Amino acid sequence: MTLDWDQLQARLDAAAAILNREEPVTVSGPLSVGVDLGTADVVLMVLDASGEPVAAFLEWAEVVRDGVVVDYMGAVDIVRDMVTKARKRTGMEISHASTSFPPGTDPRLSTNILEAAWLEVTAVRDEPSCVAELLRLDEAAVVDIGGGTTGTAVVHDGRVVFSADEPTGGRHLSLVLAGHYGVDFEEAERIKREPEAHDVLNLVRPTLQRIGDIVAGHIRGHQVGRIILSGGTCCLPGAAGVLEAELGLPVTLPSQPLLLTPLAIASLQTAPAGRPDTRKTTRG
Repeated sequence: MTLDWDQLQARLDAAAAILNREEPVTVSGPLSVGVDLGTADVVLMVLDASGEPVAAFLEWAEVVRDGVVVDYMGAVDIVRDMVTKARKRTGMEISHASTSFPPGTDPRLSTNILEAAWLEVTAVRDEPSCVAELLRLDEAAVVDIGGGTTGTAVVHDGRVVFSADEPTGGRHLSLVLAGHYGVDFEEAERIKREPEAHDVLNLVRPTLQRIGDIVAGHIRGHQVGRIILSGGTCCLPGAAGVLEAELGLPVTLPSQPLLLTPLAIASLQTAPAGRPDTRKTTRG
């Protein structure tokens, strides 16, 4: 499945509109399901037969950090709970899902968690490559700035020719804020979500410039004409402008950067993930 930019924006906005909504809906199967296990959050996205989002669940949780699972059972429990909610919302049995992993890390980081949550893994790609496969790109780079890492996928003629990942992301922005204001990490995360009130952009600008340096190193030697951003860290107002200035390339920010990777992961799936759920109870 590939989308043009307008189709992508429409599906991201549709996913945002139903985020964490549990009321039942009528859907047409088969379904496609994606699970994104991030440093700061876990997202499960469900698409109908036409690729439209019909269920989306997000929980803020630190279960993975820099390519290492720090709360295995917590991650499994969250995924099981989200699958149960998705089954109830869609009325379909969900037994398959796609997932992703930071470039350069072991894919089993994610696949083991899904399998423990009773899901068969149908596809797995590194995070920026998922987005690259969803869009019709040429001579572009997809940059996924998550909570713990920054991953880059270089795309030529619709094909990923290079991907890499380094451990700098939203968590590092929060650590800067914690040090500046003399607060703990949780309070720094709250401050980061109120950027205009706390001059966040200027305080974290050097870290964003460091992220720009990371991306510049990733794309060096490749023909890249533009950058597509993904990941929750990109939600910080002004971050895209800092990266654009640092890289000297056009930078495109989608309307819902936090949901772009989960949408792309769900779009990978080719095996049927849902059929009418006739069971009286669900696992989990």
